[in-house]
Amino acid sequence: MNQTENKNITKQNAHDLPSALAKKDELLEKLKGKEPAVFLDYDGCLSPIVKDPDKALLSDEMRKALQNLAKVHPVAVVSGRDRANVARLVQMDELYFAGSHGFDITGPGGMASEPGGAREAVPALDKAELSLKERLKDVPGSQVERKRYAIAVHYRNVADEQVDLVKKAVDEELEGHPELKKGLGKKVLELKPNLDWHKGKAVLWLMEELGLDQEKTMPIYIGDDITDEDAFATLQGRGISILVGEHDEQTAAAYRLEDVDEVRRFLEDLSRL
Repeated sequence: MNQTENKNITKQNAHDLPSALAKKDELLEKLKGKEPAVFLDYDGCLSPIVKDPDKALLSDEMRKALQNLAKVHPVAVVSGRDRANVARLVQMDELYFAGSHGFDITGPGGMASEPGGAREAVPALDKAELSLKERLKDVPGSQVERKRYAIAVHYRNVADEQVDLVKKAVDEELEGHPELKKGLGKKVLELKPNLDWHKGKAVLWLMEELGLDQEKTMPIYIGDDITDEDAFATLQGRGISILVGEHDEQTAAAYRLEDVDEVRRFLEDLSRL
């Protein structure tokens, strides 16, 4: 399967995107003769974004929608969270899980892989984690969350006048660790392995691993964050990409859903195909 980094990516404003629910007939036409393979971010898509990440729980209705969908189509959760963390929140063995932006992937049948080569960055992450916790210990509301292959520095609960202190701490830390690079999200900065790997490549890897023929399979990616743009761009022209809500950047997605409730309705429709 060809990678897509070199193709021209078309982007537009999020509010200009048509609703995936309103364009049901158009999407059905694209799916004609193909099996959907569904890839979803977790926070903001399957569960609303909340101040405490540990309280981003899956509703009973959403879990039922995922269970019904997984009975008929491949389903994967592709998250910036630790793979074990998001798997614990979802609690569905029939799904595939790509954590840490796709550096750590598991699934049914004993699938377990760490594509992308992130393990070599662990020593740098260990050092950066300790340093950032010391740097930000006196910034109320800041949170340094260590993941297996990333560090998320949350500032959603930081006072506006202190946000720049958080951003400066991250930038200075990155200067001392060329093995790491910065990732952007909603009210969060991440330190990630400085490698050519992202959610889009994780989707392609999963499709290859699952033997999903590109002529017979239609990948559908649903995400709400800036990190999901890599997947939107990767699938542009060969899949269906759907942005949940909107963000300040232009998007490579082709359709939009308003919120988690609309995602659930969309998944319920897919499960009937």
